[in-house]
Amino acid sequence: MARFDLSDAEWSIIAPLLPNKPRGVPRTDDRRVLNGIFYILRTGSPWRDLPERYGPYTTCYNRFNRWAKAGVWLRVFEALSARSPQSMHLIDSSIVRAHQHAAGGKKGGADHAIGRSRGGLSTKIHAVVDARGLPVRLLLTPGQASDKTTFPLLIEGLRLARHVVADRGFFARSIIERIEAEGASAHIPSQSNVRVRRVIDREIYRQRNLVERFFNKLKHFRRIATRFDKLARNYLAAITIAAARLWARDYESTT
Repeated sequence: MARFDLSDAEWSIIAPLLPNKPRGVPRTDDRRVLNGIFYILRTGSPWRDLPERYGPYTTCYNRFNRWAKAGVWLRVFEALSARSPQSMHLIDSSIVRAHQHAAGGKKGGADHAIGRSRGGLSTKIHAVVDARGLPVRLLLTPGQASDKTTFPLLIEGLRLARHVVADRGFFARSIIERIEAEGASAHIPSQSNVRVRRVIDREIYRQRNLVERFFNKLKHFRRIATRFDKLARNYLAAITIAAARLWARDYESTT
């Protein structure tokens, strides 16, 4: 087994979630193709440099692209994250530099989720993780997007946990009221220019490092740490594939 290949336990978790009704000619071995995709995501290599043991690079790329367009990768991630106990939600974002290959198309715009921030052309990954540091919601925006204005989109349709933790970048009356309206407690400290400071539970707030650690794990995948994909759809697909593997590894370690 190569370094980045799925273990038997990981494959047993992910395999049932993949499409199981190929049309026409039977598909090339799903496990080999998925291992090839993980190789590309972890190493950051161009698709053309995929080792021969994974088969033709065009097969891996076409499968990645076609299933990204069909929403398969997102559904796999959502199926795994649906098992979260959701006792706590921790929210944050992280900026990723867009490589010149990704920025070669139209600059900015919601279709590409590339914008100009302090570090140049970039994308921002927004995430909600649970009490184990595993992602339950992911969203892309251009790099200059505000965490406050993105918050409603990030949690849309998500049943909030009892405790919601975020840093002061999310401090806004509308956000706190939205959280409390759902019966949850908002552990978000006040900004420095606020006269009357909010009182938060420091023990719970310390758990915020879980979302920071999630981003660190996510960026072990070099093709995510730097964005090479022009389409936001494909870049989000790469992120959800990596997130699904984090879930599979957690299942493997607890069974």
